[in-house]
This record gives sequence, structure tokens and C-alpha cells, in this order.
Amino acid sequence: MSPEASAGARVDADVDRTEDVDLGVDDVELSVPIVAVVGRPNVGKSTLVNRILGRRQAVVEDVAGVTRDRVAYDAEWTGRHFTVVDTGGWLPDAKERAKAIATQAEIATQTADVVLFVVDATIPPTADDEAAVKMLRRSGRPVILVANKVDNARIEGEISSLWGLGLGEPFPISALHGRGAGDLLDKILAALPEAKPAVPREAGPRRIALVGRPNVGKSSLLNKLAKEERAVVDSVAGTTVDPVDSLVDFGGETWHLVDTAGLRKRVSHASGTEYYASLRTNAAIEAAEVAIVLLDASEVISEQDQRIITMVIESGRALVVAFNKWDLVDEDRRHQLGKEIERELRRIPWSIKVNVSALTGRAVDKLAPALNKALENWERRVPTGQLNQWLTALVQQTPHPIRGGRAPRVLFATQAGVSPPKFVLFTTGVLDPGYVRFVERKLREEFDFLGTPIHITVKPRKKNSPRGKK
Repeated sequence: MSPEASAGARVDADVDRTEDVDLGVDDVELSVPIVAVVGRPNVGKSTLVNRILGRRQAVVEDVAGVTRDRVAYDAEWTGRHFTVVDTGGWLPDAKERAKAIATQAEIATQTADVVLFVVDATIPPTADDEAAVKMLRRSGRPVILVANKVDNARIEGEISSLWGLGLGEPFPISALHGRGAGDLLDKILAALPEAKPAVPREAGPRRIALVGRPNVGKSSLLNKLAKEERAVVDSVAGTTVDPVDSLVDFGGETWHLVDTAGLRKRVSHASGTEYYASLRTNAAIEAAEVAIVLLDASEVISEQDQRIITMVIESGRALVVAFNKWDLVDEDRRHQLGKEIERELRRIPWSIKVNVSALTGRAVDKLAPALNKALENWERRVPTGQLNQWLTALVQQTPHPIRGGRAPRVLFATQAGVSPPKFVLFTTGVLDPGYVRFVERKLREEFDFLGTPIHITVKPRKKNSPRGKK
């Protein structure tokens, strides 16, 4: 099985269930059906999601509670497209964070067209399984009972007790080894409604990656912008593991916002869940157009903050730096933070900086204008004539320093691309890095590239070898 799959928008109760799905028919946007995967913790839901997708997309580890939010992925089987939603473990009478996780699973159930209720076939039905069945019946959605961990014929012969759950015939599968996966997918497609044409739109929402180290308030900011609980929030660092996609309306427009896992370590030093979460966060940045790097204004700017900023810069994405928890910052901390920004963030003076509080909602309305400004400059193109007129005046006023008795000259320039802006300087020789930085600074001052990295490449003119010399 090798279906194409990519992270899709998270499914929410008040969001129209539409996704851009390329079916090869005049780029028609369709409202695709939704499959929710639910069950108590550690029955193999995320492993089953990966089996349906045909690759390791959802984070999996051999401990309970790795998945916390409901996370949706675009899936395909025999030409049919659908959305599969992975959920955290559902438990009755859950408390605190476990209750928030269970609520996310219930919302996924209510918005699905078909529910896969996953149980562990190696043990008899539990009281938690029976309580989940009552929740599923209240939703009124079609349910397929999936008996997971049926790795051989002997176990398959022992699943008759699952009939007692009252959901009909249990469907045996081994999500880990793929046993019965194709037949289950056929059964899912038979239960799904056909995709229907959705209202077309001229362009999709701009894609934002929300990144930062653990516990800086990324999920809280997502919930504040969405004006509802889109992601599980807990004071314990590392609550978010999978990137959580949401279509969020703020600032008068719809944005595709991806809440990512907090990054503690370098990817090369991470392991297990953290390793795969790091890879998915990096992929979310690469798939985004602009990144909000969230920093904790009440704490010092750390080495990990710097690594995350570097990740965004190297990806070439537009950048907005948001200092969260501003409600915890007193006058002394503001003075100290100003010095830290000058010292630690001196390499990104061009970034747009916003002071916010996800808890109180302070200044979150400033994020949309900042994002739009960064994206506008990220896509800015300077006409060649205007660029070279400015450059000629610049190098005449401030020529390159003389090195070895000669000074290389800048002949002309062109903009080679956008998103981010890329410029090429054609010169008579190699330019000093300091002079290239000078040109970049003046370029930003003249053409306003606030909020975006820009790339400058120097192309020295090749010298022709004197005739007769080898």
C-alpha cells in the first residue's frame, strides 16, 4: 500500500469540512469525507493511522498518551480521497489534561462521517471500552469495530468476546504488521459518503507555522486566536507532539495555522517521540509561508530559542517574533529584555516583533497586520531598472574598500526570485562579506524588506586567460 498522504487541516466542530484535494478534475475543490480513529489509550490508534496513510506520519511510541490533540491527515485508497483523524486516548471520568484529550476525541467523533473504534484484541473488553461505546452511540455516527493486535490466526479465533460490545462484527487487523489493512480500507470506503463539490475559493489561506521551545504558550495562543479550545493546553511542557493544523479566523481573514511540538534538543540529539516530533516541526516550517517564533518574555532568550530562529531563517520563511507572557513582565524585566534583544537577536534586526499575552489576549490583534506585512515583503519584487539605479548611486557614494591595491566593482544586479527575495550581484571580483552585509542593510532600508530574510549571491566576472598561457 502506498497512498499519498500529507498533513491536512485539523477538523473542528464549527469549521466547514472542506479540503483542497487534487483529483485531477479541473482542480475542483471537494468536501472530502472524514474518518475518526478513537479508542482508549495505547490500543494502537496512531499505528493504525500510519498504516492507513502508508507511511509513518503520526507520532508513535510504546507508551500510552503520546497523541494528545486531534490531528487530521489527507489519505487516499484506490483513487478515493478522505481525511483520517487521529485522536488521543478516550477515558470516562478523565481529569485535568486527560479530560481535555478525551474532549478532543469526542469532537472528532461528532464531526466524522465514519468512526473506527479501536480495541486491543489481546484482552477482553474493558469497562472503559463499554463506556466509549455509549459515547459513540450518542454521536449517531456509523462505527466500525476494529480489533487491533491480531497478529496471527490464533488471536483472531479469540475475539468473539468483542461481539458483546454491541457494535456488530469485530474487524481483525494488525496495524503494526499490516494484516487485514487492505480489507479494512475497502470496508471504510464502502461506509463513506461520496465527496461533494465544495464552494470554490480563489486562493487558500496563508500557512503559518507556530514554533518555539516547550511551554512558551503556543497552544494557548492558537486557542486565543481561534476563540475556542483547538489544542490541549497544560502547564506540563511538551503537551503537543504532532503538528496541529487549524483553519483560524482572525484579523478579518482565514489563516492555516500549524501548532508544532516544542523543541528541546537538536534533532540529532533527540530520540523516540521527540525525534519524530522534531522532524514534523521542521516539515511544518518548510511547508509554511511565515513562521511565528514564540518566545517567553518572562525568561531569558535561550540557546534553544536561537536554534529555532536559525531553523526558520535557513528555511527561508518570513518571520514574526512574538514575545508571549507579557503580562508577567515588569519594568525591570522589560529593561533587561531590551538588552537581550539587542545582543541575542542582533542578526535578525529585520524581524517583526510583537509583545503579546496568550492568557489575557493582549495585543494578539497585532499579529495579523504583522503577518501580512512579513508576507508582503517576502513576495516583494524590485524592478531591475529601479534596483540598478539605486545600486549605482550606492556604490558611487560608498565604493568597496581597496584590497591588495585594487577594489572590486559592482557591475549590476538582478532579482532572481521571491519567497524569499533573492538577489544576484555581478562584480569584477569577490566582495568582502562585510560589504555584502552593507549592501543588504541598505537594500532593506530602501525597499522595505521588514519581516523576511533576503539572499544575496555574488557572481564575480570570470577573467579570460592571456593567449598562449596554459
